[in-house]
Amino acid sequence: MGIHWTVYPNHHEASLAVADTISAVLIEKPACVLGLATGSTPLEVYAELARRHREEALDFGKATTVNLDEYIGLPPGHPQSYVHYMHEHLFRHINIDRDRTHLPNVHAADLSESANDFERLVESTGGVDLQLLGIGTNGHIGFNEPGAEEDSVTRVVDLAPGTIHSNSRFFESESDVPRRAITMGIATILRARKIVLLATGDSKAEAVAEAINGPISRDNPASFLQTHANVHFVLDSAAAVGLAN
Repeated sequence: MGIHWTVYPNHHEASLAVADTISAVLIEKPACVLGLATGSTPLEVYAELARRHREEALDFGKATTVNLDEYIGLPPGHPQSYVHYMHEHLFRHINIDRDRTHLPNVHAADLSESANDFERLVESTGGVDLQLLGIGTNGHIGFNEPGAEEDSVTRVVDLAPGTIHSNSRFFESESDVPRRAITMGIATILRARKIVLLATGDSKAEAVAEAINGPISRDNPASFLQTHANVHFVLDSAAAVGLAN
């Protein structure tokens, strides 16, 4: 148990390392299940995977993907929805079967039941082989904000004010940021066979240090990753400043 980490000089090198790990899983197990994340941090990872598909024939044809989360309240096709994000930054550039790409359905009449359906879907895949994570400045993983329980599963959540503020850079104003989402729970994430968390930039340094070296606590949801047998934090030097050499 415990979290292992590797520090790279910059965001680019860290992103290439994560792409290497995902590529290795795809090559070893073409019918793998990949858990995917969104946001600005993994953009270079997805660009590199798309390049490897285009130039090196990296094959996604048998893979299945499940995404961590999705905003509630954006209309279908909204450019800041995570469905749109995944299409634009990865799916349209690779040979994945779109019927095997899955995000929570936030347009269902019963959102709680939709969350339950997604939890069952993740279970039905046979297990996530590799789950990619980012981390929020408050330690959130997915949209599991501080206070999330270790046994939480996929559910409807309220976003923390800090998360709303941080994500406002993607919207015209902070008032446009959705206040709710459906997210995989901590327990859902911890069922993955391997977890890779990519964190870059000095704004993530405190959350990273607390997640790795701090007590396991609901105050930093990423600290629950300490209980998993196969977790690797991939960091740039700025995100790693709070860690001992």
